[in-house]
Amino acid sequence: MEATDFLHPRDNHSSFIFYRYDPSLAAAIIFAVLFAAVTSAHLVHAIRFRTGYFTPFIVGGCFEIVGYVGRIASHFARYSLGPFITQSIFLLVAPAFFAASIYMVLGRIIRFLDGERYSMIRVQWLTKIFVTGDVFSFFVQAGGAGIASGGASKYELGHKIIIAGLCLQIVIFGFFVISAIVFQRRIQAHPTVSSSDPKSQWRRHLTVLYLVSALILLRSVVRVVEYAHGNDGWIIAHEVMLYLFDALLMLGLVVVLFIVHPDQLLSQQRELPSSEGSLALQELHQPKK
Repeated sequence: MEATDFLHPRDNHSSFIFYRYDPSLAAAIIFAVLFAAVTSAHLVHAIRFRTGYFTPFIVGGCFEIVGYVGRIASHFARYSLGPFITQSIFLLVAPAFFAASIYMVLGRIIRFLDGERYSMIRVQWLTKIFVTGDVFSFFVQAGGAGIASGGASKYELGHKIIIAGLCLQIVIFGFFVISAIVFQRRIQAHPTVSSSDPKSQWRRHLTVLYLVSALILLRSVVRVVEYAHGNDGWIIAHEVMLYLFDALLMLGLVVVLFIVHPDQLLSQQRELPSSEGSLALQELHQPKK
C-alpha cells in the first residue's frame, strides 16, 4: 500500500491526511527523552526490588518512547506511512499496559491489609478479571488502529473499532475505581490490624491509585471524542491537544507512580503481622460479648 492511498489535497478538510499540522520536533524529542528517563528509573527499581508486577508498566513506558520517536521521524518524513502508523498505534495502546500494573496494585494492597473479605470481587479473581478486560481492550484498540492504517476506505471502520476499545477501557477502569472505593469504605468501617497500623500509609497509596486512574480515564475520554470527530475534527487538527491530554497526562502518571511507588507500601509487609497473626490480634481487640 502506498502513502498516496491516504493523501488528499490539504484544503479538503473532509479527506484523510496524516497530519493537519507540522509535527513538532522539539515536543517529540522532549517527551521521548522524559519518558525514557522515567521508564529507565522504573526499570532500575523493578530489577533492584524485584517488582515483577510492574513489568507491564515498564512496557507501557517503552511504547510511549517508541511513539514519540515515531513522531520525531514524522517531522522529517511527514507523508511517510511507517512513522505515522508507529506513533498512532504505540501512543494509543501504551496506557493499556499502565492499567494492567495498576490493577495488580489494588489486589496487593487488599492482601497487604488483610482485607480480602471487604473486596467486591474475590482477590484471586480481581486482578485476573481486570487485566483480562484490559488485554481485550488493548487488542481491540490495536486491531482498530491496524485496520485504520489499511487505507482511506478502511479508516472510518478502524476508528469505530478504536472507539469501542477506548469505551471498553473506560468502563473497566470505572468499575475498577468503584471497586477500590467500596473496599476503602468497608475497611475504614471495619479496620484490620494492618490497616490500623500507624506506620502504614495505605490511604496515601489508594489516593495515588485514584489519581492515576483519573488521568487514564481523562485521556481515554478525550481520545474517544477525538476519534468520534474523525480525521477532520478539531482535536486531531491541533497538536497541542495530544501533548496536553495524552503526553502530559501519561508522563504525570509514570512520574507520580515512581515518586509514590506502590512498593513503598508493599515492602512493609515483612515488618507487619502476617495474615494469621493479624486475624488473631483482631480477635483480641474485639470487645467481649
